[in-house]
Amino acid sequence: MSEFEGIRVNNKGFINIKDLKEYPMIGKGSDGTVFQLTSERCIKVFHVEGTKALELNALQVGQSSQVIPRLYEDGPNYIVMEYINGVSLPQILKKEKQLSEAIVRQILALLLEMKRIGFERLDTEVRHILFNEDMDVKVIDLKRAFGSVRSTPTKLMKGIKKKGYLDDFMRHLKRIDPILYKEWKSNMD
Repeated sequence: MSEFEGIRVNNKGFINIKDLKEYPMIGKGSDGTVFQLTSERCIKVFHVEGTKALELNALQVGQSSQVIPRLYEDGPNYIVMEYINGVSLPQILKKEKQLSEAIVRQILALLLEMKRIGFERLDTEVRHILFNEDMDVKVIDLKRAFGSVRSTPTKLMKGIKKKGYLDDFMRHLKRIDPILYKEWKSNMD
């Protein structure tokens, strides 16, 4: 972490991706690149300032929740947050070759918690749902938490369908929450 402090000071608060080459890169997308700083912290360096502001807002709003990564600090083009040492939902599906009712319950609890926090978009991509070592669920990449109202997790269900587990998901959902099942099923058609 002290090396990171030096990088930040030398760059007047801005972080350049090339300055983080000594840290393991754990993700790269259109919005930014994520590096692991320590066993507990990671940094997301953003390509677009507006995207950083959206994600920072969602992280700040979600700090009362266990499903949102802890926020440690932010700078002009970066956010330092909790590193989730775990596996993504697609990795679990690939390993287990099934979508268990227990996992569906955790996904539903995650979406309910997102609603409780006040997020307007109750949806996420399958790859943004992570399970830590204790199999507690977390959600990352929250830039769209506000600004687009969505109560049916269409991206999530499309991702689960692409992995071949939508029938399992819907079967478990019907058993767990028949009313929600009917609502989501009607929005899928």
